[in-house]
Amino acid sequence: MSNGLWQEDPLRRLLEKDAVISTVNRLFRSVDEKDWEGAEACLAPSVLLDVTSMAGGEPEHTTGKAIVEGWRETLTPIAKVHHQAGNYEVQVRGEEANASCYGIAVHYLPNDTGRDTRIFVGTYAMRLRKSGGAWRIYRFRYDLKFMDGNPDLEGEA
Repeated sequence: MSNGLWQEDPLRRLLEKDAVISTVNRLFRSVDEKDWEGAEACLAPSVLLDVTSMAGGEPEHTTGKAIVEGWRETLTPIAKVHHQAGNYEVQVRGEEANASCYGIAVHYLPNDTGRDTRIFVGTYAMRLRKSGGAWRIYRFRYDLKFMDGNPDLEGEA
């Protein structure tokens, strides 16, 4: 189907939009379940990562594998991780898509202080490309609105 005909097919557009959202949700669920292989499968081999709103610095070109290794290192000590996402906006154009959503991430680690949680509230903006029948994220930006709870959660465990 040519790109022009694809754009005119509302059912196809809706199915692709749903597939993009499923990829984003699968990434969040995989991280929550510490399914690192599943998380990596949602990311492209090369990713432009921008988490400067939390960590400072500059956006960086890296690999999906390196991103997941970083998450594995920082999240393994956390007892439970929970991402909740919604308010999706998705635009699909052929084999490319833009997706954005609101997101809340909760980290839970029981400790002697009783300050057991850390909550991040922000927005995600992603670009995805369809390859081999699967959507994969190749640009990933997180914009932190605010954080609440225990900022030194791991230090007080």
